[in-house]
Amino acid sequence: MDGFPHDLLHQARQLGSATLHEAGGKMGALPSAIKPLRNDWRIAAPVFTVVGPPRDNLWLHRAIYAAPKGAVLLHECGADAEAGYWGGIMANAARECGLAGFVTEGGVRDSEELRTLDWPVFSAGVCIRGTTKRADGAGSVGRSALIGDILVHTGDLLVADADGVVVLARADAVRVVAAGLQRERDELEIVARLKQGARTIDVYKLPATN
Repeated sequence: MDGFPHDLLHQARQLGSATLHEAGGKMGALPSAIKPLRNDWRIAAPVFTVVGPPRDNLWLHRAIYAAPKGAVLLHECGADAEAGYWGGIMANAARECGLAGFVTEGGVRDSEELRTLDWPVFSAGVCIRGTTKRADGAGSVGRSALIGDILVHTGDLLVADADGVVVLARADAVRVVAAGLQRERDELEIVARLKQGARTIDVYKLPATN
């Protein structure tokens, strides 16, 4: 899996999920329940997908060692957040492997320990319920994952922060980040106009009340 240029990742991380979602035509937003355990955490990294059965985390253990350095693990589990698929041991293992972070539509555990690590974890919740490790459980690593209504492929660009998570298709990443930079410049100009007395309804040419 080829990575993205360092400058592109830096720009994407600074722009953030909301700006890139808008710049990309309101595409790629993962379910809003998926949030960081610490609001100062940010991710901008290529995706490595992992799919496993609900309430089972064997495929996650496999993915830690299958993913390339610098990738972020994105986990599909049938949208079942009532289990702690990920905890302190796995986070430390993934960190030692040089991965960029973990994002799941499921739950995580050991939340206080995870918050002490300088390594971002995003989840749909915190749950103490344990998981199985079924050898016969269907799953995959490095293919694709369906999170909410967004189909994500390994190699896409994932950007995550306190606002949420957005995924940009690999072929669109450069274009969307460039559009995000322009959007940010435009918004700075709008803020300057507002400070000079302009009204949002005039700036955006919104219809006035009847």
